[in-house]
Amino acid sequence: MNFNILKQVFPLLILVLTISCSERAVTDVLVHNLAEFDKAVLEAEPGTEIVLANGDWKDVQLKFIGEGTKDKPITIKAETPGKVFIEGVSNLEISGNYLVVKGLFFRNGHTPTGNVIAFRTSEEKVANHSRVTNCVILDYNQLQRDKDDLWVQFYGTHNTMDHCYLAGKTNGGPTVRVDLKGNQSIRNYHQIVNNHFGPRPRKGGARGETIQLGSSFTSMSPSNTTIANNLFEECNGEVEIISSKTNFNEIRNNVFYKSEGSVVTRHGNYAVIDGNYFIGDGVNKNFGGIRLVNTGHWVINNYFYNIIGENFRSPLAVMNGIPKSPLNRYNQVTDVVVAYNTYVDCKSPWQFGVGTNIAQADVLPKSEIRSARALRTEVANNIIYNKIGDKNVIIEHDKADGVKFKNNIINNQGVDFGDTTRIKATEFELTKVGEYIYLPELSSEFDIYQGFGFDKITNDLFGNSREDKNSIGATVQGEFKDPNILDKTKYGADWFSNSIEAQEPSVIAVTSAKGELEEKIAAAKAGDIISLGPGQYNVSKSIIINKTITIQSKENEKAEIIFTGADNTPVFELNPYGILYIKNVSLTGNGKQQAFSNLKENMSNHFGLTVSGCDINNFNYVLKAYKQTFAEEITFKNTSISDCENGIELSEETNDKGDYNVEYLTIDNCSFTNVNQNVIDYYRGGYDESTIGGNLLVTNSTFTNCGSKEKNRILLNHRGIVNVNINKNTFTDNKVELVALLWGAKNNVASDNKISNSGEIKVEENLKLKLMY
Repeated sequence: MNFNILKQVFPLLILVLTISCSERAVTDVLVHNLAEFDKAVLEAEPGTEIVLANGDWKDVQLKFIGEGTKDKPITIKAETPGKVFIEGVSNLEISGNYLVVKGLFFRNGHTPTGNVIAFRTSEEKVANHSRVTNCVILDYNQLQRDKDDLWVQFYGTHNTMDHCYLAGKTNGGPTVRVDLKGNQSIRNYHQIVNNHFGPRPRKGGARGETIQLGSSFTSMSPSNTTIANNLFEECNGEVEIISSKTNFNEIRNNVFYKSEGSVVTRHGNYAVIDGNYFIGDGVNKNFGGIRLVNTGHWVINNYFYNIIGENFRSPLAVMNGIPKSPLNRYNQVTDVVVAYNTYVDCKSPWQFGVGTNIAQADVLPKSEIRSARALRTEVANNIIYNKIGDKNVIIEHDKADGVKFKNNIINNQGVDFGDTTRIKATEFELTKVGEYIYLPELSSEFDIYQGFGFDKITNDLFGNSREDKNSIGATVQGEFKDPNILDKTKYGADWFSNSIEAQEPSVIAVTSAKGELEEKIAAAKAGDIISLGPGQYNVSKSIIINKTITIQSKENEKAEIIFTGADNTPVFELNPYGILYIKNVSLTGNGKQQAFSNLKENMSNHFGLTVSGCDINNFNYVLKAYKQTFAEEITFKNTSISDCENGIELSEETNDKGDYNVEYLTIDNCSFTNVNQNVIDYYRGGYDESTIGGNLLVTNSTFTNCGSKEKNRILLNHRGIVNVNINKNTFTDNKVELVALLWGAKNNVASDNKISNSGEIKVEENLKLKLMY
């Protein structure tokens, strides 16, 4: 190179390098603690990137306030995504414009406020054009179940949450909520996209939505929020997975995989529900589809597979409304379109008049009676396929006389369903496109209904154009490409996976030597099996169960655990995450203790209990569940319970807000003898039609000389529990007036029971309960 040219270029190179280094120094700020973070936020300029150092950030309240620009946002990011842990009593609040947060992991703690991540720092200071991306919130729960909070709370406008993973919320409150309080948050155009909403356990009551858009008191406001391209996996918090309570929201191209609930237009109007997948298993009736309330919704291009839910959880549930409904109740369905959807192996997929409760007029105020049927609603161009014929394709809980049916077809395998004017019976086959995806191959063309506005339905489920080659059903005819809807790499944080390889459990042999049982349980890993050798095990302090563990006798001879602990303490103390399976063991107390109980407080996560082939005697309580605690399943099977003051007590949720202590309580082939009170006491209080849980099965069991101290003179107490089945039991010499009081208006049944000197089983058609609202 010419030396003179080099002399001219060299200073320019130095200047460029100097500017580059200067910019890097300004825009990349590594911080190690809260003080450094606060200073960096205060000094941040457009383009600044504040880097949180790897490690544990414990008990920090991060306030991120700044003014970035569209081209140069201000960013908070993890030094290494997934290696910055926000723990303890911590949260993050954001306000300003063009701000980005990415790569953080919230775990092992809970928020000190009402939200983990909030798009505002005060009522007046909100975030706009800001983004939370590639973050994880996992099991970040309050210590008490009734202390509600939100994990992500939207305010402001044009904010986005994308490529995040959220799972494990057990306390009350939606996982994500969009709030519209104040003009600064109306017409917000938020985006909730490409996220993975992992398992949300059953909550046991209301207030467990995964996403809530607004509230009943902002239901007249336009939100314009989009929920798109997300995976909802086992989101079982309550009957509503997404609760749309504002106007002009769009729910597109999401996958609802084995999630116990539905997408619900609970309040608000003009929602578009387009191109979603609803995947069930053909067994679990809690997997739902879409439930419609209010006005102007378009339900198009959706695919339903193996959804067999009923009423509130049916594939398509069109509700009755309340005439002149108040804001927080049910408005009439009007001017709705349900078109171009495909239903494969779904039981009674269309249900109308859902929630009608005219028969309960004697116990409900007039303002609660849902008698307003759907009006000006069109159901058109849909396809139904049933591998096994369904005699009740359409169910009318109340007349669907305000619904127009046009150009719908069904292959019902020749089974008469008695409704050929609304759906045309025909023959066609399915082709397998991918896992859970089976689509109809139509051998001939069918007329397509062209309703008002149908020309705006320009694409199908897969995004193919309908303009040149249209067809009824969710997809146009042609070559189908597997959409790989369950490829989890398409959703959530790119550094996190919720897939866990199954581990072979270790079998740990235990002798009756003093203290060995307790030591081996404490050292065991989740899933391990504790094998008890024959003999007596003297236990003087409660054994803590804080993981999934199985305890069983090694041989056919039952090992006996004799508990000498303090009064009102349990043999087994069930802590958060404590799930105990105990098999073929004898438990003996002194009449003043508990065989099983959970913590009285700080139960931040669920417990579970399965007792099989055991003998339990001389305890004050067989099982004592305290307030604000919850188990998904409690089972007693092939077990003898005798000489106990109290039996299975699950009745402390007396706030009458629809909460209860266990989702499924099963008593099978057990014997109860000389249990004085609370033989089975299982309570759900508060009238709430959308809480459809509490499940009790009592079968093949005997009850002898029980209930002598029961104050209400009822042997089996299950007040407010929706699903009760008492069958093939024997009741002998129980000093009560009633064996059970069934709720006739709900799914309470009794059959094939033998009752001798034990009162009767009585049905009360309309049980009076306190209104929750």
